[in-house]
Amino acid sequence: MMHTPNQRWDPALFDGEVNAIVDFKFAAQEKLTWWFDHHQSAFLTPEDADFYRRLQSPRHYFDPHYRSCTMFIADIARENYGFRAPELNELVEWADVIDGARYANPHEAVEIKAPATQLVLVIEGAKDTGVIPYIIGKMQTDRLAEIAADPRVQAEFRPLYQQHLDSIGLIRSVSRNESGVVFFDLADRGVEGYNKFIPYYLYPDSTYTVSVLTASFRTKISVGSNPWVNDVRHNLATICERYGGGGHPRVGAISFPREAVSKARDVAAEIVRELQS
Repeated sequence: MMHTPNQRWDPALFDGEVNAIVDFKFAAQEKLTWWFDHHQSAFLTPEDADFYRRLQSPRHYFDPHYRSCTMFIADIARENYGFRAPELNELVEWADVIDGARYANPHEAVEIKAPATQLVLVIEGAKDTGVIPYIIGKMQTDRLAEIAADPRVQAEFRPLYQQHLDSIGLIRSVSRNESGVVFFDLADRGVEGYNKFIPYYLYPDSTYTVSVLTASFRTKISVGSNPWVNDVRHNLATICERYGGGGHPRVGAISFPREAVSKARDVAAEIVRELQS
C-alpha cells in the first residue's frame, strides 16, 4: 500500500482468512485480524477511530510512542505471546534505528556504509521486483552483511548508490536554508525520492526540511526535522493533518494528485513560513 490523496480502504482487499495491516493507517473493517501502527495520524477519519475504540480487538495494537513499528511488534510478540527470535535481533535493532531516525550522525545515515543502510537503498529503489522477496527470504537466516554482499543485491545497489550520490549534488544545488528551514523543489527534476537525511548532512545546523517532489501517482510534500537538533517546537504530524496528510511529531508528509503541483507548492510555502516563525 502507498499513501495517496483521499486514501480509502477497499473492502475487497480483506479477502483472506487472516488480514493484517502493519505500519499503516487503520481500516474500519470487521475482517481486519491484526493491526500494528505507531503513527500519530493512524486513523483516516474520526469515525475510523471510533470504530477502533468500540471494537476493542485484542489483536489491534496502536502506540504512537514507539519510534519504529518493528520494535513495537517485537515487544508485543514477546510480552503478550511469549515469542522470541534472537536470530532476528540484528534485523529488529537496525529497523528501529532506520525507522526511528536513531543514527549516530548524518554521516552514518547518508554515506551508506553499513550493510543495513545499503539494503534500505535497494529495498526502496530496486527495479528488479523479485529482489525484495529474495532479500526477505535471506533475512530469515542470514546476517545483514552477508545479504548486502550477495551478487544479486550488489547488482541493484551499485546504480542506486550512484543515483544517491547524484541526488546529494542536486539537493545541494537547488536547496536554500533560511531561518533554520531547508526547502527544495524537485517536482520538475524527475526525482521520485531521496535520502531524507541529506538536508541535515548538507546543513547540520538546520532544524526543519520541506520538499516537493512528484512520483508516478502523486505529488508529495515531505516535512521533517533534524534528529540531531533538540530545538524542535512544531508537531509536524499536526501541521500535515491540516492538509490531509499526517505522520509523526517529527516527520510527516502530504499527498496530492499528481497534477496538483501548483497547489503543493503553495502549501509547502505556507508550511515553510510557519516553521520559520
